[in-house]
Amino acid sequence: MKEKIIEIEIFGNKYRICVKGEDDEFYISQLASYVEQKMQEVAAQSRSSDTGKIAVLTALNIADELFAAERQIDQLHEALERLERQLARIEDQVNQDENEYDTLGKLTP
Repeated sequence: MKEKIIEIEIFGNKYRICVKGEDDEFYISQLASYVEQKMQEVAAQSRSSDTGKIAVLTALNIADELFAAERQIDQLHEALERLERQLARIEDQVNQDENEYDTLGKLTP
C-alpha cells in the first residue's frame, strides 16, 4: 500500500501525517475534526487562551469519554453474560421438559 502525507489543521496548527490509504486519510480527517471540535468546546468554556492548557484539558475530556465508554462496554458484557446464563438455564429446562414429555409419551398407550 502506498504511503501518503496529508496535512491536517487542529486549533490553528497544521500537522503533516503519513497515511497508508484513502481509508486512513478519511479516518485521520475524522479524528482531526473531532479533536478540533473538542478543543473549540474547551476553549469556549476556558478562561485561558494557552493552547497547551486547552490541549491538555481536551485530552482529559477525551480520556474521560474513553473511560466512560469502556465502563459501558464492561456493563454490556456483564449484561450479555447474565442473559447467556439465563438462556442456558431456559434451554436446560426445555430439554428437561422434552425428556419428561417423551417419557410420558412412552408410558401412555
